[in-house]
Amino acid sequence: MNQFALNFGYLFEDTLIDEIKQIGIYKEFVADTTIIEIGDYIKTMPLLLNGAIKILREDENGDELVLYYLEKGDTCAMTLSCCMGQTKSKIRAVAETDVEIMMLPKEKMAEWLGTYKTWQSYILQSYHNRMDELLEAVDTIAFLKMDERLFKYLKDKAMVTHSDVLQVTHKQISEDLHTSRVVVSRLLKKLENESKIQLFRNSIKVLEL
Repeated sequence: MNQFALNFGYLFEDTLIDEIKQIGIYKEFVADTTIIEIGDYIKTMPLLLNGAIKILREDENGDELVLYYLEKGDTCAMTLSCCMGQTKSKIRAVAETDVEIMMLPKEKMAEWLGTYKTWQSYILQSYHNRMDELLEAVDTIAFLKMDERLFKYLKDKAMVTHSDVLQVTHKQISEDLHTSRVVVSRLLKKLENESKIQLFRNSIKVLEL
């Protein structure tokens, strides 16, 4: 609850803070845990207290693509849409790092929109931020070459994990970028030759942030 006050106390009215403390459910997830699965009915809305979450889409063959990351203070626009529309989740949410989350019952979302102006502003800003990130993801796929996409992916990952040394395999990168491991390995070597990264056995150091 102290972490919640630190991250959200400046955003919401005291009465809303008190209500969230009464009904919110605190949860922790270790890195690489699936928090929301594609096809799940969403019954609660997450507020991210600490850590980072990766939001992914999956095609009909089971291949994944990273859409965006959530950091502390964020919530997921896709989850909001599912809560409001009572539809199944179209995304997979995976803990990028160890995370702490406050889960709120979806029934309260619409009620708070009409009761608290700060909640309304927060939800609208969250939609706006996630839309910008989705457009950025589309632009990245449509307009950037694969080596540029790869370097952007590494920089984004370093930013959300707050570390320039990434514990990630070539296979994991290839899955996130929806490409082959051979292509990833070749392009990582190219980026290392350009002094943008440094490759180690089980990690990658990002030199240009």
